[in-house]
Amino acid sequence: MIEPPLAASSVVYAKDMDRVAAFYQRTLGLKELEDGPGFVVLGHGAVEVSIVRIPDAIARSIHIATPPAPREETPVKCSFLVDDLERVREAAEATGGSLRPGADAWHWRGQLHLDGLDPEGNVVQFRQRER
Repeated sequence: MIEPPLAASSVVYAKDMDRVAAFYQRTLGLKELEDGPGFVVLGHGAVEVSIVRIPDAIARSIHIATPPAPREETPVKCSFLVDDLERVREAAEATGGSLRPGADAWHWRGQLHLDGLDPEGNVVQFRQRER
């Protein structure tokens, strides 16, 4: 079977690569495509997310709160289309992340949009087609 061409790819730098990879794998239903020293590539269909371990010298200076504090100073926010926001909420919470309350979701272009946090506080957006 020929895979569809890669339509979107993102890279997330992480202090705890395994924990962050588990978050994206479960919330987005991705499979592990490749791993190596300091990285893992997850994907399915036309979406790919690479998780790269932050070098130890930098990681030591980063504190991850529990629950994670939002890293809102990042100029990029990844946004993913999903089948069910409530399923994503369960997966996010099971892996150390979170989604904002459903009342905070907004409608735009035929989709319901809702922001969340990965386990290290990176803001990520999930979108569900309106039913």
